Amino acid sequence: MLRRWKALVLLGTSAMLVGALLPGGSQGAPSVTLTVATVNNPDMIVMQSLTNRFEQKFPSIKVNYVVLPENDLRQKVTTDVATGAGKFDIVTVGTYEVPFWAKNKWLVSLEPYFSKMSPEDQRAYDRNDLLKPVMKALSFQGQVYTLPFYAESSMTYYRTDLFRKAGLTMPLHPTWDQIASFAKKLHNPSQKVYGILLRGLPGWGEQLAPLDTVINTFGGRWFDMEWRPQLTSPAFEKAVSFYVNLLRNYGEPGATSSGFTELETLMAQGNGAMWVDATVAAGYLADPKTSKVAHSIGFAYAPVEVTPKGSHWLWAWSLGIEGASKHKEEAFKFLTWATSPEYIKLVAATRGWVAVPPGTRYSTYANPEYKKVAPFADIVLNSINTADPTDATLEKVPYVGIQYVGIPEFAGIGTTVSQFIAAAIAGRDTVAGALQKAQQSVEQTMRQAGYLK
Repeated sequence: MLRRWKALVLLGTSAMLVGALLPGGSQGAPSVTLTVATVNNPDMIVMQSLTNRFEQKFPSIKVNYVVLPENDLRQKVTTDVATGAGKFDIVTVGTYEVPFWAKNKWLVSLEPYFSKMSPEDQRAYDRNDLLKPVMKALSFQGQVYTLPFYAESSMTYYRTDLFRKAGLTMPLHPTWDQIASFAKKLHNPSQKVYGILLRGLPGWGEQLAPLDTVINTFGGRWFDMEWRPQLTSPAFEKAVSFYVNLLRNYGEPGATSSGFTELETLMAQGNGAMWVDATVAAGYLADPKTSKVAHSIGFAYAPVEVTPKGSHWLWAWSLGIEGASKHKEEAFKFLTWATSPEYIKLVAATRGWVAVPPGTRYSTYANPEYKKVAPFADIVLNSINTADPTDATLEKVPYVGIQYVGIPEFAGIGTTVSQFIAAAIAGRDTVAGALQKAQQSVEQTMRQAGYLK
């Protein structure tokens, strides 16, 4: 059964009068309330559940959460930071937004706050332990603007029991043609087991995230070196046709309503034979407390086709301080708590090592306890380390990015194009028709924005 999230869920921890119980704690109610805007992914839900530990450590600070589905989060947070409304102190942003928001001063540089930390606190936080590819993506002009709560690439999940029963073997490095062949053989909708789960929900960060990796590895690109859109090029159209047909023939029903969260639930409930998506789901699927198929989940690298370039993405959900926040010092305390080695140990102690936020610290991947329960660890770390946003296409391009194009206009462009493609997935249009409309729309936007003459 799909997880249905309300469009807006306001969750907060109750005020805790713990000052009198803690040595050196302040008396009475907290004096500062931080509002955190975050996405409704499982790792963030765990963060909420453990925030009382932060409030106990800092009794003068209370934390409230605004938890939103991914598309809604982007819209509301972007509006808030762009207008300087200051509804949020801490915002959850991805690698796509960081350079633009930093340039616009919607986020504050964290460097001045790190410089104020005591030597003991700096050693305890250990910035050098943070994965270098991730931190590079979260920096602007040599300064860090957000800290990674979790980071990810993309990979292939599959049901080892179904593969074994069908006499199939998943390669460590599959091709998309092999994935399609497996999906055809394993598709069993009468038993509510679908050959492949793939995102169909419109959104540049939903449907287009996995689809863009397919476009890359099929040899396609969004723009040529003169910023001319390439959405009707043979490689781009072949990739989109492949993805749409795979979903229509062997995918989950109602695919245009399925984003990351819905598909994670379907896979964990045993409704998918395979799923190609974010590496962050590995711990959730391998955890018997959250997954019915934890003991029969296999892991492989993201599929490739004519080139391995851009076949797997680099992303981080990170925490930053809004420029309009009135509580920046307190917000920095929360940021460094939620992304610290201390927090990872807290999750391990309360939820198990398999549930710790992945993709952020080298020490996690060197930890024997984590490696013992995370058979996917090497694939995840290698995928993050080899994802190169500066070289993600077969032909040269003027942009940076793997599952997105690193220009401010892409949020609007990508969302519009994904809606045209969703029409093809739903059978309301052909792929050729959808891409022709998309091409015209993107050309118009790029001309208005000054990229094209």
